Amino acid sequence: MSIYVGNLSYEVTEADLNEIFAEYGTVNRVQLPTDRETGRPRGFAFVEMKSEAEETAAIEALDGAEWMGRDLKVNKAKPREDRRPSGGGNWGNSGRSSRRNYN
Repeated sequence: MSIYVGNLSYEVTEADLNEIFAEYGTVNRVQLPTDRETGRPRGFAFVEMKSEAEETAAIEALDGAEWMGRDLKVNKAKPREDRRPSGGGNWGNSGRSSRRNYN
């Protein structure tokens, strides 16, 4: 399981996150997604810690806390949703009727 950290300053680094979360236990991994076009951080991150207890302690301590001029949003990360288009629609039929006239 991992922790979602939102409302981050765009100046934050993975090292910054590692340092603040290390106060609550062992940090296994920090992911700081960046914008594909600009390379700039997107304002959120994911942090994985060694144990569930450490994650809970970090969430309770940091959710709503002010850090780097921003009020953090810290909670359990939700599983990533499948982004494939949902069913429905009639792809490839171009809106024409598929009935044929066999006269």
